Amino acid sequence: MSQTAQQREINEDRMHEFLGKVVGDFGAGLSSVLGYIGQKLGLYEALAGSDGLTSEELAAKTGTKERYVREWLLNQASGGYVHFDPATKKYSMLPEQAVALTDMNSPFYVGGGFYVIKAMMNAQPRIADAFVNGGGLLWGDNDPDLFIGTERFFRPGYTAHLVGEWLPALTGIVERLSAGATVADVGCGHGASTIIMANAFPNSRFYGFDNHEASVATARKKAEAAGVGDRATFEVRSAAEYPNNGYDLICFFDCLHDMGDPHGATKHAFDTLSENGSCMIVEPMAGNTIEDNFNPVGRVFSAASTLCCTPNSLAVGGPGLGAVASEDALRDVVLSGGFGHFDRVAETPFNRVFEVRR
Repeated sequence: MSQTAQQREINEDRMHEFLGKVVGDFGAGLSSVLGYIGQKLGLYEALAGSDGLTSEELAAKTGTKERYVREWLLNQASGGYVHFDPATKKYSMLPEQAVALTDMNSPFYVGGGFYVIKAMMNAQPRIADAFVNGGGLLWGDNDPDLFIGTERFFRPGYTAHLVGEWLPALTGIVERLSAGATVADVGCGHGASTIIMANAFPNSRFYGFDNHEASVATARKKAEAAGVGDRATFEVRSAAEYPNNGYDLICFFDCLHDMGDPHGATKHAFDTLSENGSCMIVEPMAGNTIEDNFNPVGRVFSAASTLCCTPNSLAVGGPGLGAVASEDALRDVVLSGGFGHFDRVAETPFNRVFEVRR
């Protein structure tokens, strides 16, 4: 088809609508870098703790250079991340903005996402090469901010839902945890989920396992700081070789989909789970068909899957389930390990929660 014929087929309204989306994405992409800077340098926190600041005042408060802060503030206000008062010429944060960007204890906190995005952008050369030559990128070879961001991104959801909703949805597990149970948290990362459970159930014993040594070291420090180091311990182990302690509960928090051997992981869980125990598999929210993922959450998770989750699995010859693995695909993996029961028992806008039993 000639260029002239293509021009005649263009619907101008649809073209302008599409270009508007692209320009919006340009702004979002560039602004996410500035969001990371705002998190890292404490600019949001300084604003949130004030009644309003000029660029000069914010720069002085944070030890930064006013000329850069001036541009940053303009960008942040144009994107609706901070509030500008034309009368006073000062910037501030509305309560909703402040909670979402600075309160790490809130279920609405999203600040960790900027660390994840920054780290995944830095992976681009390796991922582009893998598109052409194959292979992947191991989790531990990523920018270190990925590990910080992953914890900060997922922890608010775990804090809000894990103890109050997800664990009660499992068969008899809360009662066993209250009385004293043995729990494995596989792929524990910095130990956020492990520590939340250890705080809630002081009679139980928790073991966190991860193959990333630096994350395990961080988890140990965080457990000690939280006062649960005697009940929550962490070891560098793969998902197919951690010790058999006869677990009443084995958890996989947002990790099964990017493992190099998810079949081996579920088989090992089957072999190490007590007779009446349960596995809880928490996975990113995704649809069971391709088109079910055509939404903002699907867009985020499919991007993360392309840049991080799938490459980690493919780096070791794994199946590359990916962050938007369908429920059917996850069920097939779990049942291949020997389990007979796989059921979705809870969900949030960001997660699906499955109970797995013998």
